[in-house]
Amino acid sequence: MIFVLVSLTPLLAVEASYLENENSNTQSDKVITVDSTNFRFSPSEITLNEGESVRFFWSGEFLGHNAVEENGFFDSGDPETNVDYTFNFEIGTNGTYTYVCEPHEQMGMIGTIIVKPIITDSDEEEEEEEEEVMKNEAIPGVLFYNV
Repeated sequence: MIFVLVSLTPLLAVEASYLENENSNTQSDKVITVDSTNFRFSPSEITLNEGESVRFFWSGEFLGHNAVEENGFFDSGDPETNVDYTFNFEIGTNGTYTYVCEPHEQMGMIGTIIVKPIITDSDEEEEEEEEEVMKNEAIPGVLFYNV
């Protein structure tokens, strides 16, 4: 008689991984608010990856504010006391973006968003190919240093 032992552990790990990814997508928004006392965005600089979103959120402000990228890449609209505006930086939009609150720009209400490029599968494949070439060119007993 033959017994087969089947473990469900890999399936549970896959499900947990899926749930983590599902939850991380909703939590990947970086939130920027306003500090009305000092007329500043808070935080004034953020870094995120392509594919992530930034959310401009404030409510009950005494004065209206907005967030407008200097080249018009994104615009939360007219200055408002209540704003809930989200902008997604799609793949290919890496770079540095400066934005202002139009009515308070002269008071220094300026912010910066740095968007880092995302590594794609083709980038990883190229790196693996380069590593494979280096392995194939190795001479036993000799160390090579890439300077």
